[in-house]
Amino acid sequence: MAYTIIADSGATKCEWTIIGGAKNKTIFTIGISPYFLSKSQIIELVSTQVAQKIKDKEVANVFFYGTGLSNAENAAIVKKVLKTCFANAAIEVGTDLLAAARALCGTKKGIACILGTGSNSGFYNGKKIVKNSPGIGYVLGDEGSGAYLGKKVVQYFLYETFDAELTAQFTDKFKVSRADILNAVYKQPFPSRYLAGFAMFLAENRGHYMVENILEDGLNDFFFQHIYKYKESWSLPIHFVGSVAHGFKDVLKDLCTGYELELGTVLKSPMPGLIQFHKQNAAK
Repeated sequence: MAYTIIADSGATKCEWTIIGGAKNKTIFTIGISPYFLSKSQIIELVSTQVAQKIKDKEVANVFFYGTGLSNAENAAIVKKVLKTCFANAAIEVGTDLLAAARALCGTKKGIACILGTGSNSGFYNGKKIVKNSPGIGYVLGDEGSGAYLGKKVVQYFLYETFDAELTAQFTDKFKVSRADILNAVYKQPFPSRYLAGFAMFLAENRGHYMVENILEDGLNDFFFQHIYKYKESWSLPIHFVGSVAHGFKDVLKDLCTGYELELGTVLKSPMPGLIQFHKQNAAK
């Protein structure tokens, strides 16, 4: 029996799903990114943590989606590594946005949006991303993302904008000082991930007017800077994937209603949709 592997990778974590047989198998590894790992390190990781665990199976196809793969050089590196580890398989490498689009839209047209640690969006014509609102990173952009919302939480705390209730909640939960926060943001690696960790504070304090304001303003910024840029937004459903989108689906629904847009599918992870997409395509 031939098996298919679908991989969805962020910078920190990669989910591998092996399709075939009676039951799908899932393996988690650290994220696969040429920005953070050398070619030899990626080969070692994939060989020992994925390929060896399925060495008795014939792998016919590998579909790998990840961050940083809009860069052609990075995509070529990842494809070559996968070909080294799965010599007889057909390899396809795509961006995380393509993964989102396939998971959310299947083969239909739509606006696909990612709201996780970072944010991204694109118009998908049922086959590929044909328009993309360019991302400019967490410092200048990433509107609506976990990093963007977490940064607002930190700002409210450091500027002493929170009322006494939220200040006490923040202090008790995170137990960090002003110096700790500034050191982590300006001197330590992966500040966007650090900032995104504060977004959970919003989920835990829903109903407070300051929390609701941060959520509505932060997600509205994503609509204004990105969704508004696609004329197709007014005639096609707007789909979302990611932890922020899933956690604050009610805010997205209210914004879509207010702007007379159609809210489509909202997923926490693209993997269920990707499995469905590739199974349907394989059956054709």
